[in-house]
Amino acid sequence: MIRFVSYGVGAIFSLALLVGAFSPRDPVQPDPIKALEKHPKEVSFAHEGIFGKYDRAQLQRGFQVYKEVCAACHGLNLVAFRTLEDLGYNEAEIKAIAKAYEVPAIDEKTGEASTRAALPSDKFPSPYANDVAASAANGGKIPPDLSLIVKARPGHEAFIYSVLTGYEQAPAGFELPEGGYFNPYFHGAVIGMPKPLSDDQVTYADGTKATEDQMAKDVTAFLAWAAEPKLENRKRMGVGVVAFLSVLLVLSIISYKKVWAGVKGPKPHDS
Repeated sequence: MIRFVSYGVGAIFSLALLVGAFSPRDPVQPDPIKALEKHPKEVSFAHEGIFGKYDRAQLQRGFQVYKEVCAACHGLNLVAFRTLEDLGYNEAEIKAIAKAYEVPAIDEKTGEASTRAALPSDKFPSPYANDVAASAANGGKIPPDLSLIVKARPGHEAFIYSVLTGYEQAPAGFELPEGGYFNPYFHGAVIGMPKPLSDDQVTYADGTKATEDQMAKDVTAFLAWAAEPKLENRKRMGVGVVAFLSVLLVLSIISYKKVWAGVKGPKPHDS
């Protein structure tokens, strides 16, 4: 009896699978938001490729854009001021840059929370005292820290550049939520950050024309360096390791042929 019951249950289960597999389905409706999204733009940077290196002049311009534009809302909590030496700044310049920032501190006399001028050993502080203050100042959204933003987003540099230069007028019939801006290069085509860059928004110290496109490329390159400041060292090490292994392979082949040159294997007819 139990055997017949098990057979019946199995047959019913199999029939249900067959019905589910071959039953007609409603056509999948395309996501209208996905249809509006665009792939990142084509853009290249000097540090790309096996032998690519950071353009120090571009990094300094990118840092200027970050300092004068992005730093109003975004921090670099994992980047120390002293690492700006990699961009070509000297010790005095780094101290001056750090001194312009205030970092949390404890009053030595009262033990109360206070602030002090930053030192080269400090890291770039957040522009807000805490997440609550950041959220309140930005319509309930917390601006992300930019230390690893390039590595954290699919598309990396191309994604950041595209978002910065991708603000457009919303298409007809598209309802933007309050506090939202249309940007087809951002996930969902709506971003809470207002358009951050416009032509001549900064005055570059090296005289470069500060177009929106140029500033977007420069600050993207700077954020790429912030996310991976040892990129050039890693590439040099990688090239060295590949070269060493290549030489080792050649020597191994030569040694193999020399060691076994006088050794003859058995003939096919030998038993």
